[in-house]
Amino acid sequence: MDPKSILSPQDRLDATALLILRLGLAWFIFLWAAHKIITPGQYQFLARHFDNVDMSVMQVYAVGGAQIFLCLCVALGIFRIFSYSSLAIMHFFTILRRWPQFLDPFAVNDKGFPINRNPVIDLAVMGAFIALVLLIRRDHFSLGAWLARHNRPRWWL
Repeated sequence: MDPKSILSPQDRLDATALLILRLGLAWFIFLWAAHKIITPGQYQFLARHFDNVDMSVMQVYAVGGAQIFLCLCVALGIFRIFSYSSLAIMHFFTILRRWPQFLDPFAVNDKGFPINRNPVIDLAVMGAFIALVLLIRRDHFSLGAWLARHNRPRWWL
């Protein structure tokens, strides 16, 4: 066995943490993407309301399908730089769209219910995406890393 392919205990610990992070982030975005397929009319409304964009049902399906594909790539850990960064950029777009809510995080409605606390979740997820991208070379329990350790084609990285 090639000594390069043996992972130290610290490598395995890092890889386990990144596997959990990667699967959690892929699942988080997958749920939103799957809902585009399940309820495209809702996303047509959101695109029109927030972005002033009219989307056909087929366009919503295409966006949802592309996101699902990227989520699968992230879950498997293939095309890592492209797939991890793509989901991070998509999520960053969500943050940009909700920017005004960050400016009033303690707002409450007339019943006293906090209405702007979900953006806190958005920031935590963005931080997790940034960490995943920055630690991509420590993500040893991904298909891309396994292929790299076994001198397989680099385009899977």
